[in-house]
Amino acid sequence: MKIALMDSGIGLLAATAAVRRLRPDADLVLSLDPDGMPWGPRTPEDLTERALAVAEAAAAYRPDALVVGCNTATVHALPALRARLEPGIPVIGTVPAIKPAAAGGGPVAIWATPATTGSPYQRGLIEDFADGVPVAEVPCWGLAEAVEHADESAIDAAVAAAAELTPQDVTTVVLGCTHYELVAERIRTALRRSAAAPLVLHGSAGAVAAQTLRRIAEPPAPEAPAAGTVTVLLSGRAGGLPAAALHYAEGRLLVAASAAR
Repeated sequence: MKIALMDSGIGLLAATAAVRRLRPDADLVLSLDPDGMPWGPRTPEDLTERALAVAEAAAAYRPDALVVGCNTATVHALPALRARLEPGIPVIGTVPAIKPAAAGGGPVAIWATPATTGSPYQRGLIEDFADGVPVAEVPCWGLAEAVEHADESAIDAAVAAAAELTPQDVTTVVLGCTHYELVAERIRTALRRSAAAPLVLHGSAGAVAAQTLRRIAEPPAPEAPAAGTVTVLLSGRAGGLPAAALHYAEGRLLVAASAAR
């Protein structure tokens, strides 16, 4: 089994680690775009062009499925990616976990990039899946960039700023950017309210990994031998994980698995 994941940077680590935990025997192809990152400020057309190039680099390795490990790329490029690669290679997008978060009754906050916050896409998800549930949209200025570069002080500042914008009565937070899942516990700590119920965080990585296995009709097998390989592509070139990836447990998991073989 071979599963490819794509993103402009290390935001794909959360979904990659989730796939690794469910199927440690799967070969992984990670296709990043350091030459074109960040994708967020690009026009939809430019982003789609970059995403198609990154996807085609991964597709050359003939994976059984391709995961778009980026919310922004899913919004703008998923139709084009599916038109280019399916049905030969199933393409799985990443959608903010608004539906399961709203099922708890709220109040809910959605932490997302400034470009996504207030966008028709996000507002549509709220209307479809959170009708009647109080939802606060929180722009997280600079957080994805800080996580991408493992900049500790910038991460702390961005998390603190977003926490200040989050209403005090929020009980559930949707992590609406894949980068945010890499610092989930720091977000939880920043939002801890005294005498309040434990905060619930909803990321997308686990659901994306499970959906990927469903699309290729493979069951989870976390007990399988950790024999899967990891191939990294950097704007189409063979390379290694960016140094910043090792700052996070998800990145260290991949390196440890490779070293064990």
